[in-house]
Amino acid sequence: MGSEEEQVVSRATPGIDRAEAVGLTRITEGPELAALLGRAVALRDERGHGRITYSPKVFIPLTTLCRDVCHYCTFARPPRRGERAYLGLDEVLEIARAGVASGCREALFTLGDKPELRYAAAREELAGLGHPTTVSYLVQAAGTVLRETGLLPHANPGVVSTDELALLRTVAPSQGIMLETTSTRLAERGGPHFGSPDKLPERRLAMLEAAGELRIPFTTGILIGIGETRPERIDALFAIADLHARHGHVQEVIVQNFRAKPGTKMAGHPEPALDDHLWTIAVARLILGGEAHLQAPPNLTGDFGRLLDAGIDDWGGVSPVTIDHVNPEAPWPELERLRSVTESRGLALQPRLTVYPEYVLAGTSWIDERVRPEVLRRSDGAGLARDESWFAGITPDGPPLAALTAGPVPIAQRNALPAILERAAAGERLTETQIVRLFEARGGEARLVTEAADQLRRAMNGDEVTYVVNRNINYTNVCSYRCQFCAFSKGKLA
Repeated sequence: MGSEEEQVVSRATPGIDRAEAVGLTRITEGPELAALLGRAVALRDERGHGRITYSPKVFIPLTTLCRDVCHYCTFARPPRRGERAYLGLDEVLEIARAGVASGCREALFTLGDKPELRYAAAREELAGLGHPTTVSYLVQAAGTVLRETGLLPHANPGVVSTDELALLRTVAPSQGIMLETTSTRLAERGGPHFGSPDKLPERRLAMLEAAGELRIPFTTGILIGIGETRPERIDALFAIADLHARHGHVQEVIVQNFRAKPGTKMAGHPEPALDDHLWTIAVARLILGGEAHLQAPPNLTGDFGRLLDAGIDDWGGVSPVTIDHVNPEAPWPELERLRSVTESRGLALQPRLTVYPEYVLAGTSWIDERVRPEVLRRSDGAGLARDESWFAGITPDGPPLAALTAGPVPIAQRNALPAILERAAAGERLTETQIVRLFEARGGEARLVTEAADQLRRAMNGDEVTYVVNRNINYTNVCSYRCQFCAFSKGKLA
C-alpha cells in the first residue's frame, strides 16, 4: 500500500472526504485490502455491542408487473393470460400467517413500479379491487396484514409521491428504495437502466429526500457490478450520507452485488469479484461511520462469512417461509448456519424488527401512532425484536431463562462486557452507560451476566438459600385504584 493509502486507512473516521475515498480505489487485494477491511471492522466494533442483526420476514410479492425494464431483473414480468396481476388479500394473509407461525416479525411487500401506467390488465384488475393505483392497494394490503396478524409491514413500492409515502407511513413503520447508483450514464442507451424511468437517480434521490422530510425510517443502498465505476459508487454513498445528515432517516444501507440471471439482457455480464464487494462494503463503512447500519445479503455470496470481515452489522431480511423473489436462484442460508458463521467471528446474532432500534426508542416522532403499538408489542427494552414470545402478563410457555442460556459465549474482546462484570464483582459503582450495557446483553452475553451474578451470590452467601414462613393478612381487597395488571383489588361495590 502506498503511503497515501496507508494514511487514509489509518486515520479513517466517519466523514472521510470524497478525495480520500477515491484515493482508496487503487486498492484491489492483498495486505492493502486486508488493512482496509480491518479498519472498517474496527470502526463497526467501536460501538461495543458485538451483535449482528437480521429481520425474520416473509416476502409478499403483491405484483410482479412493472413499467420498468431493468436489464438484469427476473422479478418483473409482463401480464400472462389466465393469471392474476395481483395477489388477493386472502393470499396475502395466507403468506403472512405462515410467517407468524414460523416466528417472523416482518412482512416485506415488494412490487413493480406503477404497472398500471403500462398495462391495461393492471388497471382493470385494480379497478375490480376498488383501487385507482397499485400503491393504494398496497396500503390496504399492508394495513390488513398489520391488523390481522401483527406482522410489521415494510414497503418497497418503487418511486412514489410524497402523498403516497405519507399514506404508507400509516400502515408500515419503515419503507425503502434502493438508490442503486447516482450515475445517469447507466440510464443511457445500452445501459442497464435504459427504458426504466423510475431508475433515474434524480427521481430516487427526490423520494429519499421526501421520506426524510416525512420522518420515515428508510432503507436504501447501492447495487454494484452493473457497469458503474468505483468513483461512481463513492458518489452514491456520499449522496446517501448527505441525505442522512440532513434528516437522520436512513436506517440502513445495503451494499448488494449484481448476480447475472439467465434470460436477461445481462445474463453474460460479469459479476463483481468477492474482493471488490468487500472493498465496497469497507469503504461504505468508512464513509458512513461506525454507527451506520450496513447490510449485505448473505444468500448472494457463497462464503458469506467474509462479509462480516468488511464491516457489515446486519444480514437483512431472512425468511424461513418464502424464497427471495428478486433472486429466486439464491436460497437463504439456514438460520443455524447464519448463527454459526456469525458466532465464529465472536459476534452474536440477534433478531430485529423491520424498523431499527434507534427509531423504535425515539418516541412517536418516527413511527405513526396507528402503527407504534404493534411495534412496541414486538420490541424489547433495547428496541430489538423480543428473544421469546413471553412477556409480562402472559403465562410462560417454557423455562423463563431458556432464551438466556442458549448459544455459545461470544469472544470477550469484542466488547467491554467482561470488564463491566469484573468491576461489579469488585463492588465498584457502575455508570449509567455500563448498566445500560448489561441490559443489552443477549444470547451468550446474557449467560455471562447470569453466571457472574451467580458467582457473586456464591461469594457472598455460599450455597445457602433462605426463605421466610409467613401468613398474608389481607384486611381488605377494596381499592380505589384501577391498575391494569392487578387481579386482587375490587371496587367497593364488588
